[in-house]
Amino acid sequence: MKHKNRRLLTGILTAALALSLTACSNSPDSNASSQTLNDKGQVVLKVAASPSPHAQILQSVREELLQQNIDLQIQEFTDYILPNNALDSGDVDANFFQHKPYLDDFNAKNGTNLVSVGVVHFEPLGIFSGKTASLDQLADGAEIAVPNDTTNEARALILLEKNGLITLKDGAGLQATVRDIQDNPKNLKFTELESAQLPRALPDVDLAVINGNSALEGGVYDKLIASEEVTDEAATTYANILAVRASDENRPEIQALIKALNTEKTREYIISTYQDIFVPVF
Repeated sequence: MKHKNRRLLTGILTAALALSLTACSNSPDSNASSQTLNDKGQVVLKVAASPSPHAQILQSVREELLQQNIDLQIQEFTDYILPNNALDSGDVDANFFQHKPYLDDFNAKNGTNLVSVGVVHFEPLGIFSGKTASLDQLADGAEIAVPNDTTNEARALILLEKNGLITLKDGAGLQATVRDIQDNPKNLKFTELESAQLPRALPDVDLAVINGNSALEGGVYDKLIASEEVTDEAATTYANILAVRASDENRPEIQALIKALNTEKTREYIISTYQDIFVPVF
């Protein structure tokens, strides 16, 4: 009798194990299982973004995603560090605020594994007037504020070089900092600041090189005196991207979002809303 009970118990355990393995083999993939549903049964998609234009562009496609049962929840950030930290930690599912060189530099410095799933628009970097109204009026020893993150600082210095204010060392490229300035005929002084702080610093410096979205948010775009040209190379290199954690690229809701951001409707929205300030590149 004991042997019979033991055989029965063994059979039950074997069947349970087989059922468990079958259930595992038929379970949703990791992408699907990572989905969160709201109280309406819609898939929640949390995206970190700079307020302008990124959050505004996202808002323009929110209704389209709702029709696909996706609840796009936009979380606004005003700096360039927290959106990537929030993405890496899993607090958000994607972010939209940066270009690929910035993302690559962030990954290299922080050991993160964030990737682009597509480009949306290009934001020309600009030189803005502070205490000095034009490049021609720039005095000897004038002060210029530039972004302090690696790729945007290099980009700012390249723009100043193209406008004849400085010369960079050969090969400095996208890693250039103020220490790579070879010729500085006007003895210009450089102040390195976090990008979001540049518009506020503008009244205290002669000129500032500011990212387009920071200038727009800071209400200083009317002080633009020179900017990057909208060339194919610049637009491709510095196009703003939708970023996610590696392995999340094919999540259906992520793919639905990048598809919505790359439609003709979105192109028309960017052009009509921002004129030449921001340029769609898809």
